[in-house]
Amino acid sequence: MLRFIIHRLGLLVPTFIGVTIAAFGFIRLLPGDPVLLLAGEHGVTPERHAELMHQLGFDRPIWVQYLDFLTNIFQGDLGTSLVTRRPVLDEFFTLFPATLELSVCAMIIATVVGIPLGVLAAMRRGTWTDQTVMGTALVGYSMPIFWWGLLLIILFSGILQWTPVSGRISLLYYFPHVTGFMLIDSLLSGQDGAFASAVSHLVLPSVVLATIPLAVIARQTRSAMLEVLGEDYVRTARAKGLGPFRVIGLHALRNALIPVITTIGLQVGVLMAGAILTETIFSWPGVGKWMVDSIFRRDYPAVQGGLLMIASIVMLVNLIVDLLYGLINPRIRYTG
Repeated sequence: MLRFIIHRLGLLVPTFIGVTIAAFGFIRLLPGDPVLLLAGEHGVTPERHAELMHQLGFDRPIWVQYLDFLTNIFQGDLGTSLVTRRPVLDEFFTLFPATLELSVCAMIIATVVGIPLGVLAAMRRGTWTDQTVMGTALVGYSMPIFWWGLLLIILFSGILQWTPVSGRISLLYYFPHVTGFMLIDSLLSGQDGAFASAVSHLVLPSVVLATIPLAVIARQTRSAMLEVLGEDYVRTARAKGLGPFRVIGLHALRNALIPVITTIGLQVGVLMAGAILTETIFSWPGVGKWMVDSIFRRDYPAVQGGLLMIASIVMLVNLIVDLLYGLINPRIRYTG
């Protein structure tokens, strides 16, 4: 196990360096001058423009800027936002609880619904149940997030008026954000109706963000279950007279979960990408909306730091998923 962990950590180093290059180069490929966007096209003279470019370090060679960026990263400094003048790391961790809360709820929905649907489709292979589940999953996977989100807003917020349109909680409630997670903070506040308001604001964004991972998990679970159900040990368990729930739950599903867990881990990146659109549609004050705003404002440090932090989280989750294999199936042996 230790050898495997060291090997995986070693593979993360070149990946991390590649991410820093991508994060550094992405914002600079976009058209627009950050100084003009900050000061206004008609609010800065050529002399002042040159002075600001020098102060911000944008007049230096690009490779020097990258080396400074890389050096600061290893010192734990992601820079200071050009707009808010706050450290990028502080801004990220201030907004990240909102994104994490949304992503976790979406993943719970995708997993709790997707795995049973995949198992059901595999057990009813070739029937109308299987075709309905897989057809619905294909539709869910194909729908653009922004279109699906707007449809749900029109239906549930506009026509039925069951859920709020945007935000994390009603403006009627005000309390200190102790943890940054609105569900927990609303409970800690003790205010009547605060938790219900937080849940109602969370429902639509979570469903929208969960749609694509749910479809992927359901399809992967069905595929893995069909493969496992044809194995000898499953037929042996059935021949011994074990009940269908024991055969499926104890023998088949446990082994089928290995590729499913891999799929769930890979969906973290999908959730982070989807959170950008979802948070923008629902005005959810998280990292995704912050990244979009930073891109439009050409806030180089914020975009660089945000991309780097998101990529690091995805890499960490993938490492954890690899380590979970041994817990799911002890027959797996880690090798370097």
